[in-house]
Amino acid sequence: MSTPARAFDAVLWDMDGTLVDTEPYWMKAEIELMGRYGLHWDETLGELMVGNTLLRSAEILGEHGLPLPPEQTVEILLDGVVARVREHVPFRPGALDLLADLRAHDVPCALVTMSYRRLAEAVVTACDPGTFTALITGDEVSAGKPDPEPYRAGAEAVGLPPSACAALEDSLPGLHSAVAAGTRAVGIPHIVPLPQLEGAVLVDSLAGMTTAGLSDLLSR
Repeated sequence: MSTPARAFDAVLWDMDGTLVDTEPYWMKAEIELMGRYGLHWDETLGELMVGNTLLRSAEILGEHGLPLPPEQTVEILLDGVVARVREHVPFRPGALDLLADLRAHDVPCALVTMSYRRLAEAVVTACDPGTFTALITGDEVSAGKPDPEPYRAGAEAVGLPPSACAALEDSLPGLHSAVAAGTRAVGIPHIVPLPQLEGAVLVDSLAGMTTAGLSDLLSR
């Protein structure tokens, strides 16, 4: 019997909230930084940051009173998060198993994140060699999510049109980026709920997800 055609030829992964659960690390870094200046920050306010570029997140802290240039804020937050990631990488449920299954089926993967390269590399270092064939990072694109540029760059990096790529995302800006780029977008809600979005499908978790399962999901 012939093997059914797969619904994608590559997978483009968001990082924060999809591949790894670094949101608590960001939250701690934000609370610590705001606290140095006697400013309040908490988890509810932290939801304002989900899916944004790092510079936009830094601007939000500035709008809540932080008296630092956004670029300096980003570097301080990154220092805190990278240090924690180097101690422990909090992979999301099912992420490593799906990556291993994709690798076993020779499906290339790229990381498409609005985090900066030094954090992305710290995460990728914790994965098996060859897991990701390319990294697209927020400090190396001219427009971040929800603009389609990051996912178009990810597809180009794996040598395929966006329509041949599945894209895995946990945020609404990320889903908008993936859909606008023309990828086969999959939303996996994490910190904040995701609405039904035309051009995307939703799944509760990557736990138990396989290459075949992802293909089935995108073929429905």
